[in-house]
Amino acid sequence: MILNNTRGRRAATVVLASGLLLTVSPLSAPVQAAAKPKPSISGAGGYLMDLDTGKVLYSKGNGTRREMASTTKIATALTVLTIKGIDLDRKVTIKQEYRDYIVREKGSTADLKTGDRVTVRQLLHGLMLRSGCDAAYALADALGKGSTRSERTKSFIGMMNKKVASLGLKDTKFDSFDGISPGGKTYTTPSDLTKLTRHAFKNKIFRAVVKKKFYTGKAPAANGGTRTYSWENSNTLLGSYRGTVGVKTGTGSKAGPCLVFAATRGSKTYVGVILNGKDRFNDAAKLMDYGFGSNDAKSLKLRTLRPETSPN
Repeated sequence: MILNNTRGRRAATVVLASGLLLTVSPLSAPVQAAAKPKPSISGAGGYLMDLDTGKVLYSKGNGTRREMASTTKIATALTVLTIKGIDLDRKVTIKQEYRDYIVREKGSTADLKTGDRVTVRQLLHGLMLRSGCDAAYALADALGKGSTRSERTKSFIGMMNKKVASLGLKDTKFDSFDGISPGGKTYTTPSDLTKLTRHAFKNKIFRAVVKKKFYTGKAPAANGGTRTYSWENSNTLLGSYRGTVGVKTGTGSKAGPCLVFAATRGSKTYVGVILNGKDRFNDAAKLMDYGFGSNDAKSLKLRTLRPETSPN
């Protein structure tokens, strides 16, 4: 190697095997790869986080609190699963009031039949797969404290609020057990809802429930026989976008279409949120592509729901 000084600049001259000389200036910067552009999504709010590290990869509209529709049921399920000594095999008798509530509020339903005795575990499946507001009502009524249904459901909603407060989620609050918000005071932000879901994923039962495309179970029926409940998950990313492991859909007149999603490929799991996104499933696929460095959203074909399964 021969070092030359020319006009105060230093350069390295390398003799190649071919006898050619290559001069490289130390002032030359290495070529940088172009930064991957962040995806454009339809959602008013969006978020993407590395589940393991908590690193945030994408954020949109995070400064605005928004109604969250049935994604509220993530908090419902987490509250149930973290009750000390919870018996998942406890049977809950389905009351007519739960069915009347669905009719009155035009809520999504697991079509629970009056008088049937359904376990807490089964109610969690009806809650998270079919987004059953009747299942949410049954859980809140059975597990809240008080002498009346009103007191018990209010108690359960209080438990939900204590849970998010304990996680430091200051922009999330509930005035309902299912997302049907009577006062419009069930709200969150994309980051809060993502952090809530990340915490919920620490529970193995939660993870096992939300990744199922279908669930079938039997319960003692009111007539003394046995009834079979069969629910399909309204999250059509399951079975459509490779690696999807959950989580929850939601739609409301003010909230719009919402989705909490998660996918695992290799050692990486990403979790995220779309709030008020008319193209929520494709939005989620774009965000996960951004994390995984893939391009699957362009060819995404969503799983077709069974005729009896209404989207939520």
